[in-house]
Amino acid sequence: MTAALQTGLLLLSFVVACESEPTHAGPDKAGESHGRSRLVHLTSHWAFQLANDSLAFSRADGFCRGQFSSLASLQDPEDQEGVQELLRQAGHRAPIWVRDPSRAAATRAVALSRQYVPFSALNFPKESLEGFARVNVSFPALASVSVCVRVQWDAAWTEVSTIFSYAAPVFTNEFQLRGQVDLQGRILLALIVHGKHLPYKASFPNDGAWHHVCVTWRRGGGLWAIYVDGNRRDAGSGADSPGSIYGDGIFILGQDQDSFGGNFTEPFFGNITDLNVWRTSLEARHVRALNACLAATRELLFSWSPAHLSTHPVVQEVQGLLFCPAVHQQGALQGCRTLQGWTNQLPLLGSSECSDPLLFICRSRRERYLRMKQMTEAQNSQQPSAFMTRLMKLSNRTQAVLTQQPSGLSSRAEASALLDLSARALEDPHGGGLEPTDMVAILQLLSLAADAQPPDHRGPVQDPVQDPVRELSQNFISVADSLISEDNALKWQAIKEVVNGPMDLVQSVDRMLSSLTSRLMAETDQLVISRPNIKVEVQQQRLQEASRGGGVSFCGPEAELDCISVPQQDIQDLHSNGFLQLTLVNTWYGSLWPLFNPEENGTMNITMVPTVTDGNQRYLGTVLGSSVISSTVMGDDQLVSTAVHFHLQHRVKNPVGSVFHPVCAFWDFDLTPEAGGGWSTSGCAVVSRHYRHTVCSCNHTTNFALLLQMYEAQRSPENERALQVLTFIGCGVSLCGLLFTFILFIAVGVPKSDRTTVHKNLMVSLGVAELLLMCSDWASANEAACFVVTALLHLFFMASFSWMLVEGLLLWSKVVSVNISEDRRMKLYYVIGWGLPVLVVGVTLVVSVDEYKADDHCWLNVHTDTIWAFVGPVVFVLLVNTVVLCRVVMVTVSSARRRAKMLSPGSASKMQTFDLTWAVTRPVLILLPVLGLTWLCGVLVHLSVVVAYVFIALNSLQGLYIFFVYAVYNSEVRNAIKRIKEKRKALSFTNCSQPTSFLPSQRAPLTSWGHSPPTPFSPETSETSGPPSSTYTSLVIKNESFGKERFVSFSLKPASGSQVVQLTGFKPSGC
Repeated sequence: MTAALQTGLLLLSFVVACESEPTHAGPDKAGESHGRSRLVHLTSHWAFQLANDSLAFSRADGFCRGQFSSLASLQDPEDQEGVQELLRQAGHRAPIWVRDPSRAAATRAVALSRQYVPFSALNFPKESLEGFARVNVSFPALASVSVCVRVQWDAAWTEVSTIFSYAAPVFTNEFQLRGQVDLQGRILLALIVHGKHLPYKASFPNDGAWHHVCVTWRRGGGLWAIYVDGNRRDAGSGADSPGSIYGDGIFILGQDQDSFGGNFTEPFFGNITDLNVWRTSLEARHVRALNACLAATRELLFSWSPAHLSTHPVVQEVQGLLFCPAVHQQGALQGCRTLQGWTNQLPLLGSSECSDPLLFICRSRRERYLRMKQMTEAQNSQQPSAFMTRLMKLSNRTQAVLTQQPSGLSSRAEASALLDLSARALEDPHGGGLEPTDMVAILQLLSLAADAQPPDHRGPVQDPVQDPVRELSQNFISVADSLISEDNALKWQAIKEVVNGPMDLVQSVDRMLSSLTSRLMAETDQLVISRPNIKVEVQQQRLQEASRGGGVSFCGPEAELDCISVPQQDIQDLHSNGFLQLTLVNTWYGSLWPLFNPEENGTMNITMVPTVTDGNQRYLGTVLGSSVISSTVMGDDQLVSTAVHFHLQHRVKNPVGSVFHPVCAFWDFDLTPEAGGGWSTSGCAVVSRHYRHTVCSCNHTTNFALLLQMYEAQRSPENERALQVLTFIGCGVSLCGLLFTFILFIAVGVPKSDRTTVHKNLMVSLGVAELLLMCSDWASANEAACFVVTALLHLFFMASFSWMLVEGLLLWSKVVSVNISEDRRMKLYYVIGWGLPVLVVGVTLVVSVDEYKADDHCWLNVHTDTIWAFVGPVVFVLLVNTVVLCRVVMVTVSSARRRAKMLSPGSASKMQTFDLTWAVTRPVLILLPVLGLTWLCGVLVHLSVVVAYVFIALNSLQGLYIFFVYAVYNSEVRNAIKRIKEKRKALSFTNCSQPTSFLPSQRAPLTSWGHSPPTPFSPETSETSGPPSSTYTSLVIKNESFGKERFVSFSLKPASGSQVVQLTGFKPSGC
């Protein structure tokens, strides 16, 4: 085990051990680090911790971020009081780092219009060796001097060239900067001071791009430095050159002066601009600011202006755009903010070089600090967790030293080794998972690893496969992937009082990729790191090629589901504005939405103003409804802001009874810094909305996602009253239809059969359900009564659908399968019709009694799975009956065709087939869509007021439909009514009271008669007459004496022994 790795293991633990917990605002001591306690001061809202080690500003900021806190900012009186008291307790008076809120946007990418400024340059053509430009300024003797210039080297020129030369009357090679091309294609720079030629060491690539070059010199010790593109590339001292730079010299651009102001040699070919000369030696922070196009006016001798230059005729002035990535960072020249002291109890602020090591104070919320302290004490009193045990085993350590050094990880190699150990420990299948303290420790490790410092050496990577930077990035993503696994959702909830949430990890990934991109892409144009929950892709290409394509896109592991792209127009704009190289860093996080939307409580914890203000919808909340996808665009290794288009799949199913409205959003880390940021919609809009995904457009680059705002339909008081009245009326109409049909079945004496029995049970179940529905509004005032009504409604509506299922099974048994006896069928039908609903309702009550009833009305809860105890059986009944109808129609048509061919071939067979099919399937075929459509609206009634009105209308028609189908158009009922009429007509003849003599008249001629046997199928004879007799003959005579169109039957009997015939007519009473 190396010493570096052993040190890293000390950093893994986040422990901030505390000796005691104060009961009031005041100082507290936390954590031992190398024998020194970290001083803590608590106020009413905040905890201030003074670090023990001095760090550069960026490392101090990263350390506080790793502690889930931030640098103190002194923005409000409570901050000032806390910092002042903490420094007083520590007895510290030196400057300390403090956060400058105005620089929060310094790391953001800015629009192209803010990154480019117009400039004028001088072109030194290769066609002439005589081109030069003279600076028309009188130079004094200089004890210190700085010269900065921007150059664009002619890539075709490989000889030694002089960028500028300053010659004095007493010494021609007084101060000079020259360059030459080496074998590797680099431009090597060398400085000449007082005639001493310093070595060629500083360099920049010969790529035809603009490069910013600064040289500084100071008489004391002869200290000199060469900066390229804001970074110091070479420095040294010359003790044998103590004198100042001589004055009254000549400053020439583009030529070497072999004599004072003449004999030019070693010409420069290319473009030069932004020449500035100071009579002081600039500091590194000033050079970085100048590289970002910021001005430094202190001790300025010459500021770039072509009007103050004398040029050779071959040198031409050209115009262009200068890339200035930090033109908006006006505070960079002042360095980083520090607290210098106090004046009249007010902070005295200053600035220092950002690389200076200073002490600093981290500020966190009081509740967060106390929670971390509690977790630490609990961890110290217990055995190491399973993860820590595995880690110690892998590292061959016998004891975990729980401390943390503010200096952080010493190198990227150390970070990579520690992350590799962590990844291996996390992959152990017998590990048993992570504890909350393990989660916090790993998050701190990732934060520190993201800020790990690069090595001092430069140059291309020799072996990309073994590159420690690539290994670091892969280990980093592996560990991060394990943390955001859906299995750790509950653990994220357990540490939510300590960390800001999963986006803390996303920010660490962003920082890591930003710092490593240039090294990762040194030898390749594309890099992909794919894990189950995270996918990273870095792609790099020349803008000249990218501008001719169709845009640059990136998709998650499942192509076409989650994708993001940079529009082609923005890429062309980058190319038009002078960018040469495009780098895109894209990341996909597939499992963050379960961490934001914990399943155990279903909370919607994203605060956002609802976008839908329709009064008919009630806002429920907002959830993260998709994966998170990000894009970072860099032009020539500088962050640029471009528009992006992305489409994301909906990952969250909207709860039953609600609708969602997608919102395109991004995570803004600066929105609420203490909380780690928040979701924002600024600059983003929905392009199109689809059932499974939404397409968005944003005018900037960052981490994007879809937020789904959930809404529930709500009704106005007017609608509620109208629905109550209509429900009562509609249920009453339906109930009357059912009741009249049931009474009619009994009154007319419909022959008893299994079919009529099924009809009656269906009418009873549906009628009782309608009656309960009418009373449900009254029962809602009493919780117990409402619960009972809900259960009974569930039971009887389930029974009505069960008897509908029996209707289908009965139809199947009559037509398709006829091998079951009627008695056995009816027993099975009763079990299905009543037993199955009782079973379903009973099981539902046992399983989900607490979630059974809705909150505001007497019906099943549609916001839980309870509603499926009704919807599931209904859907099953509808599907089964649909299959039964299709099969019955097929069998009926087939058999009818065969019989028609045998009995009555011809065109009439088609009509017979249709009549038979319609007669068999009509009851179920009509009732199936009526009940099915009614309860389709019944389940969806909560979504819209319109659906509620449709449900009431259909529900009121159910009884009428049953009346018409089972009564008016039922052949059994019609035949029963017909038989009653015929019986009543026949029986009326037996109730005649007086004989009537028949006397012929002239208006009514006598009708002849003769022997005629009665017709056997005559309703009259079949129902009232006895057996035919030989001595009786029936004669029917029409005569107006008995009324218009009246027919009277006469009995004729010949008198014995006489030829006289006696005719006796009976007029029915009441006729």
